[in-house]
Amino acid sequence: MRLARVPGVVLVAVAAAMWGTDPIIRKTMSGTTSATTIVFGEHVILAALTLPFLLPALRAVVRAGWSYVAAAVVVGAGASAVATILFTDALIGHSDYITPVVIQKVQPFVAVGGAALLLGERPRPRFAWFFLPALAGFWLVNQAHPLAPSANGTVVIAEATGAAVLWALGTVLGRYLSRKLEFQHIVTLRFFFGLLASALALPVMGASAYSNGHDSVLILYLALVTGLFALTLYYYGLQRTPAVLSSLAELTYPAVAVVAGIYAYDQHLRWTQWLGVAAILGAVTLLPVQRRRVVAEPPPELLPAPAAG
Repeated sequence: MRLARVPGVVLVAVAAAMWGTDPIIRKTMSGTTSATTIVFGEHVILAALTLPFLLPALRAVVRAGWSYVAAAVVVGAGASAVATILFTDALIGHSDYITPVVIQKVQPFVAVGGAALLLGERPRPRFAWFFLPALAGFWLVNQAHPLAPSANGTVVIAEATGAAVLWALGTVLGRYLSRKLEFQHIVTLRFFFGLLASALALPVMGASAYSNGHDSVLILYLALVTGLFALTLYYYGLQRTPAVLSSLAELTYPAVAVVAGIYAYDQHLRWTQWLGVAAILGAVTLLPVQRRRVVAEPPPELLPAPAAG
């Protein structure tokens, strides 16, 4: 099946589900490699792999205008580098695994506001029938005792919240970039500016540029699988998906991450958590069918033509 025939929101959800294995890999490097070193290593690999597209991508974004250049910098430096450093440190720098993943559910709130302000994408009232059950599902998945919630550590919460906000802005601005740039150019610019930002972060954080051999293999996996492959699917799908819907589809990420993490650490889901998983998957599965009924997109004549995919 050609990717062009797959609804964009499905591709976004699949990419986000692939990211669900990411936190476990990062947590494995706890105590041996710093968050900044991990993120820098990922971007070295990713920038090298997309190097053939760099000059065309830079020419394309400059032709598009300085607002697009600024958006590309924020997506790369903010969403790709700083957000990933914050999230990785929340995972490996503390004993709490669940809380950083749980907090990612705040992304849709930021994305809905950003999409309305920057893109003119406004959710219709019917959107609540998808949005609210999905959020309720996350509460059930992430809280084994939903009526007695708990959160561990203010530093973890602050870092994970900062990452969630930056990733949500990355979704909105990635959608903005897709109006004039091809998806491979967006991916390339994300990795390029992410490399620059993570390189600057090394001396600031006092981190080494290289990890040990074992962790370098894990970093390679993060770069190729949850990085290059997943992000290529993500931006290809994002070209045809409003940022509001994309932010909801991305909630498959913390759902998969929590379930995988629970089993990785020999824990079990309660019946309420399985109910939450069902609510999330149900909302995301129905999104492609109901897309035009849940988001009021701006008139086509007011927008630049989207890049060919």
